[in-house]
Amino acid sequence: MRVMLRAHIDTAAGNEGIRTGTLPQAMKSLMEKLQPEAAYFGLHEGVRSCWIVFDLQDSAQMPPLMEGLLLEFNAEVEVAPVMTAEDLAKGLAAMESSH
Repeated sequence: MRVMLRAHIDTAAGNEGIRTGTLPQAMKSLMEKLQPEAAYFGLHEGVRSCWIVFDLQDSAQMPPLMEGLLLEFNAEVEVAPVMTAEDLAKGLAAMESSH
């Protein structure tokens, strides 16, 4: 299932991660594990944030993939199913044909 991970990284923990080099290493490792369809990084509400779209094959993947963000960087993490415009069109077409 295509999902979007959104993470806001705690400023103090992020600053420490920049100083020690653990933040860039953690992001590189996360990207290698997720093999994302898309990944964006920037500021949201004044804190370092990321939005990563990837295929979550099994919900059991969530702890090993996301605990690093929570433990190392005190991040606020959300994961939500998302779809492309094509997925939406397909879903809406299926709704129309059932009426």
